[in-house]
Amino acid sequence: MGTRESQLARLQTDIAVQRLRAKLPEQRFEIVPVTTHGDKVQDRPIADLGTRGVFVKELEKALLAGEVDFVVHSLKDLPTDLPDNLLLAAVLDRADPRDVLVSRDKVTLAELPTGSRVATSSRRRVAQLKFVRPDLEFVDMRGNIQTRLRKHDEHQCDAMVLAAAGLIRLGLTERVTEFLPVELSTPAVGQGALAVECRANDRRMYEMLHQIEDVEARMQTLAERAFLDQMGGGCSVPIGALAVCPAAGLLRLTCCVAELDGSMILRSSVEGEIGRAYELGMQLAEKMRAMGAEDILATLRQSTPSAISAP
Repeated sequence: MGTRESQLARLQTDIAVQRLRAKLPEQRFEIVPVTTHGDKVQDRPIADLGTRGVFVKELEKALLAGEVDFVVHSLKDLPTDLPDNLLLAAVLDRADPRDVLVSRDKVTLAELPTGSRVATSSRRRVAQLKFVRPDLEFVDMRGNIQTRLRKHDEHQCDAMVLAAAGLIRLGLTERVTEFLPVELSTPAVGQGALAVECRANDRRMYEMLHQIEDVEARMQTLAERAFLDQMGGGCSVPIGALAVCPAAGLLRLTCCVAELDGSMILRSSVEGEIGRAYELGMQLAEKMRAMGAEDILATLRQSTPSAISAP
């Protein structure tokens, strides 16, 4: 199996392996580390790399070349437009999908002094947080979670926003100051979930991987990814979406589309049967278009590259 080389990526790959070994105890697995473009280029914001799937492209190349049989991703890194000869074989282990604030002295977002420097590489997060705290200074910060936490501790910023799932998996929840409400910071599509990708013509591999599928996580992220795909956005534009199951058999999909400067945010939601996850994603996209989301995205596409993967 192929994986990025960071500690978090290896932990996530280990989760997939543990699930597979529980189903197939006789099967042997070998981990093949792969360095991606997003890992190599650390001196520029992700949205400026202008590359499809900056954290997945090299993994997919290794898969297509037969160097590995399947690859494990953070689902939020995986573009909605997969190559024709690859498929998303399994979605599993969705951890807390929310964003979190890390700050010195456990100062919450509302309590941060005017002018505080808040680090994040995500335009989605910046746009939403600017809407409620336009007085803060948002700065780009790259690196794995441990590197970014070290930079925070070295006073390179006053606070930072990260995905809760990464801190949880690394056992670093004590660093969390505040879990940001979804209504304030709607997560990236697929955030918190793991994805396993394999070759489309490898039926044996697909059937093996499908055994570790989390059906609820699959349907939630299917709705989110359908919405993102229909809106035509990636992580270079501020789009967020999160699906939850409020009751058995039901799915509620919430989303946001924001101006980069935080001057306007459009939010909406739809609810329906979980079996209609894809249709609900399409329905919400149409609803957002009627609210004017397409005008926001059209302007953003003229001024931003087509980077797809956020940290």
